[in-house]
Amino acid sequence: MQGLGWLAAIIVGALAGWIAEKLMRADHGLLTNIVLGIIGAVVLNFLLLAIVGSTLGGVVGQLIIGIIGACLLIAGYRMLRRA
Repeated sequence: MQGLGWLAAIIVGALAGWIAEKLMRADHGLLTNIVLGIIGAVVLNFLLLAIVGSTLGGVVGQLIIGIIGACLLIAGYRMLRRA
């Protein structure tokens, strides 16, 4: 997560993963929510930097990026599981 310290990244990642879990009607534990939120934010930040050349900054921006990224990861996992 761009511009956040380790503790803030874990907290924002956990919150983003939890919100994504509720939006996608999934059932995960705390550790999975943290991992989904952080990895989702990293992946989406990378894609945004590659495509647009910029990303959202600050805690709120990274929370939004983390939620969207975690939702994409959950949807991707569901697609792979069905195949």
